[in-house]
Amino acid sequence: MKHCIIALLLLVSPSVMTAQEKETTSDKNHNLEVGKNLDIFNAAYRNLDLFYVDTLNPSQAITAALKSMVRSLDPYTEYYPESETKNLQQMITGKYAGIGSIIKYHAGRKRVVIDEPYAGMPAAEAGLKKGDIILSIDDSVMTDKNTSYVSSHLRGDAGTSFVLKVLRPAPGQSTKVPNPKGEELKFKITRRNIKMPELPWYGLLDESGEKKDEGGEKSKIGYISLNQFTEGCSRSVRNALIDLKQQGATSLVFDLRGNGGGSEMEAVDIVSLWVPKEQMVVENRGKVQQANRLYKTRLEPIDTLMPMVVLVNGETASASEITAGALQDLDRALIVGTRTYGKGLVQVPMDLPYNTNIKITTSKYYIPSGRCIQAVNYSKRREGSLYGERVPDSLTQVFHTRAGREVRDGGGIKPDVEVKADSVPNILYYLSVGGLDSTEVMFDYVVDYIASHPSIGDDPTKFHLTDADYAAFRQRVIDSGFTYDPVSRKQFDELVKTAKIEGYYEDAKEAFDALSEKLKHNVASDLDKHKEMILQELELDIISAYHYQAGSLRAGLTFDRQLREAMRLLNSPEEYQKLLEPTKKN
Repeated sequence: MKHCIIALLLLVSPSVMTAQEKETTSDKNHNLEVGKNLDIFNAAYRNLDLFYVDTLNPSQAITAALKSMVRSLDPYTEYYPESETKNLQQMITGKYAGIGSIIKYHAGRKRVVIDEPYAGMPAAEAGLKKGDIILSIDDSVMTDKNTSYVSSHLRGDAGTSFVLKVLRPAPGQSTKVPNPKGEELKFKITRRNIKMPELPWYGLLDESGEKKDEGGEKSKIGYISLNQFTEGCSRSVRNALIDLKQQGATSLVFDLRGNGGGSEMEAVDIVSLWVPKEQMVVENRGKVQQANRLYKTRLEPIDTLMPMVVLVNGETASASEITAGALQDLDRALIVGTRTYGKGLVQVPMDLPYNTNIKITTSKYYIPSGRCIQAVNYSKRREGSLYGERVPDSLTQVFHTRAGREVRDGGGIKPDVEVKADSVPNILYYLSVGGLDSTEVMFDYVVDYIASHPSIGDDPTKFHLTDADYAAFRQRVIDSGFTYDPVSRKQFDELVKTAKIEGYYEDAKEAFDALSEKLKHNVASDLDKHKEMILQELELDIISAYHYQAGSLRAGLTFDRQLREAMRLLNSPEEYQKLLEPTKKN
């Protein structure tokens, strides 16, 4: 037996040695390539610095080179020079020092204006309102500056103060471009550490979300919206869940739509609220041992039985996908909405010399079923392109949840129940997205409405514009000269080009002309056709000026089709439970 073992070792050892030798050779070749190319870079920069016709700015030149290098890898690996490290800290913590307000560039007025102050923040407490035109910050004139410049002056160290001068247009004056009549106001504002509201609103849904259980007692649906995974957000969600249970909630909608993610550890702690301790939530696997890590739930759960629906959409990404995917893989919740973004990569910030920083993609993450939901392979990108190759559904692999339900890797988290949100008509997209409408007619209507209405009542869900209000807005849009590009017209123009290239146009010219006539731009008709959705957007914009983000969210839930489906499922215990069971194969 001993001789057999020795013989076996002798047989396998040459192949082991060869593999080691190959690995060593490969490492040596890689290190040689690194050294060679660093020498080339140093030599190139030395010659540019010495011979280029103008004097190089070393910080700008090297920063541009570094940013170009990391951009060739994936969109998440980023270099931060000293001047930008604060941006990285804000991304990680969700905090910055400033006034706590969204600002925007008013395309018609060519001025930066206040868009949306946050509740309880210096801007709101000082009395700034939507539409206030920023004139100066201390002695610095801001009327000819862009949004980035104004933002950099509004921010600063916490505790520092400045004088902000604004022009507040008088009622009916907001359409006067570029300089409306109004009142010039001065505010002395002290910057504070600002943290974006991570929980815009949580609470019990109204009576339409109530059901009776078999005992005849009412059961209530709680709702929590989380919009970012910043430091401490799991504590906020925990407190909200405890509060909802004390109010009588027996089921829950957890809304992660539009949540771009953040801290992986916060995601693990949030999953801990509904899953027993010591359960695997996510595993990181990278090229080096230091990047590998297994995360398990480390806290005692609040409720492991409460029926639960997680709402997701195409903007649900990263830590949000870890949360939704883990709850799906562990059969702890139903996922409702549309397929998520598909970011299965993990980044780690690393300090560099001279207060610079680099955020590096160090690993992929794998959720409890063993799948990685990364949708794009950035190692397969065309030369000169910033985009990788999307993993086709046909190449995704089947995995199984704890109960045996089929789930797939690649391409994000696929909902258990797919419900598409209402599509936004093109006219509303142009009216509501800043920069697309040069007239800013919707924004100005809201500003004028605010100026002439001191209050809209205490309950944001009860506020509605009248038909007369909409008729006034409709006429204002028509009078403003607002135009936009309907999608159908764009597609028609492309069809005409293709038909001419392929030689079919002349034979079908009469049909093309007839269709072109029917597709003629008619703003008034489109305002009538899409009245309901335009009216909803107007109301939400107005509500946010009085009741801030929480108010507009609550009002928006009243016509949210994805939420309605979530509530229906929670009100249908048998259907809910059946969806959590594996499909039986014949």
